[in-house]
Amino acid sequence: MTTQTLETAQDTRTIQLADGEGWFTVCDRSLLTPGRGVAALLPDGRQVAVFTDRAGRVYAIDNRDPFTGAYVLSRGLIGSADGRPFVASPLLKQRFDLETGACLDDDDVSVVVHPVRAD
Repeated sequence: MTTQTLETAQDTRTIQLADGEGWFTVCDRSLLTPGRGVAALLPDGRQVAVFTDRAGRVYAIDNRDPFTGAYVLSRGLIGSADGRPFVASPLLKQRFDLETGACLDDDDVSVVVHPVRAD
């Protein structure tokens, strides 16, 4: 019974994104799998890719791949380069820094990073 109570407490932790006027709840933290992303639709219609790494850190960037225009970054592969976490687009494999949004393969391209918190 104690184990079940702890699992329930962990499952109720939520992932939230800044929404201009406050925080928008995206999902329960338990729905995120470390190393994989999920797509979230914000109230204004924008799509955001939300990731959690194996250390439990949460990141959120635009889901739109600026090279192809496809909304696929949430399906990308997570990795790190020089200690920086990134997601590689599943289409053309360009890598985007999850903390800054900068493209690691083209200095002129970036994606928006969204403030995120896990309660």
